[in-house]
Amino acid sequence: MNTDRRRLTVTLCRDLAEFTDLAAEWDALHRRCPTATPFQSHAWLRSWWLSYGAPGRLRVLLARRNGRLIGAAPLMLVHRPMPLLMPIGGAISDFFDILVDGEDAPAAVTALERGLHRAASHTVVDLREVRPDASAQLLFDSWSGARSRLTDSTCMELPAEPIDTLIARMGGSRAQRSRAKLRKIDSLGIECREASVHRVAGAIGNLLHLHELQWLGRGVNPEHLRPRFCAHLVRSARRMVRDGEATVREFVLDGEVVAADLSLGSAQLTGAYLYGVDPRLRERKVDVSSMLLREIAREASGSGRGVLSLLRGAEQYKNNWGPVAVVNQRLLLARSALEPMLRLREGQLAVRDLAAETVKSRFPAARDWRARLSELPVTGLSLVTRS
Repeated sequence: MNTDRRRLTVTLCRDLAEFTDLAAEWDALHRRCPTATPFQSHAWLRSWWLSYGAPGRLRVLLARRNGRLIGAAPLMLVHRPMPLLMPIGGAISDFFDILVDGEDAPAAVTALERGLHRAASHTVVDLREVRPDASAQLLFDSWSGARSRLTDSTCMELPAEPIDTLIARMGGSRAQRSRAKLRKIDSLGIECREASVHRVAGAIGNLLHLHELQWLGRGVNPEHLRPRFCAHLVRSARRMVRDGEATVREFVLDGEVVAADLSLGSAQLTGAYLYGVDPRLRERKVDVSSMLLREIAREASGSGRGVLSLLRGAEQYKNNWGPVAVVNQRLLLARSALEPMLRLREGQLAVRDLAAETVKSRFPAARDWRARLSELPVTGLSLVTRS
């Protein structure tokens, strides 16, 4: 083993207090990782664990060179439907990735692969929602045991450009209609304001209330109505707004908040996470998607980030803007001796996908079938999607 290799260490963090104390180191690594998304920030992960984590299940791999944190894999242990190591962040997070120092990526991946091989001595590693260019793909490529790559959710992405540039890409009559919609919004006098750190809790409360109104009678994701989800968004958004990694906006008409949204950011990506709208705006023929997109496009283009992600889902209002579809992947890893377990997991996922198609055919409204699918005991895992 050469000197550089001997300087590498990998440890397993299983204690929440220890993970909490990693905040400064983790944030620095998050900034140095070129593929990091907002869902790998310490603020998001720790807050998620406080709302959703189970005691004794935390499994965070930490790779260091000469004591400096150069790699991390935020995972947790689950026991159903079989022993699995899965990402922290769950189904309310649109992307998973490991963190690697951009200047020391090969060493970080090597150390994490070695540590994960030990940590997964009796489990299958099931990594959901991995972007095609994620650092986790390097881990998959270097894995020495059994592995399988499956498709996961489709995400829609635009270049991080101002709204006028995005509209110009449409061309012709579609561009003219979009400009007319924005002029109508301006004529109504709708104003946009960003919530400061001390106003995050109230703004998130407004967002979730409007989100509930927006989906009333149309199969809202029940998770969005639960106190634990609200607590998670408030906790994480406070830190992320403070650190320039999130923005909570409120749209005000005649002194009343009629819409609100939350966007999340990392070095290369701005993501439109969640919004809520008073149904009365639609009654007044306000094009909500244009109103929201103009503000998040302004944020994304001004930040220097290259990607404006509309995140998971291929809804029609997203397709109107001509986005690029990017398909996330699901990476399964196991020791060679555990390959039968990995193949069993593949079979479980195939059954789940078949169930999803069956439910979709019975409940054709896309939002409705996702909500109903979350109630199916297909694999024993909670499946939460975002509406």
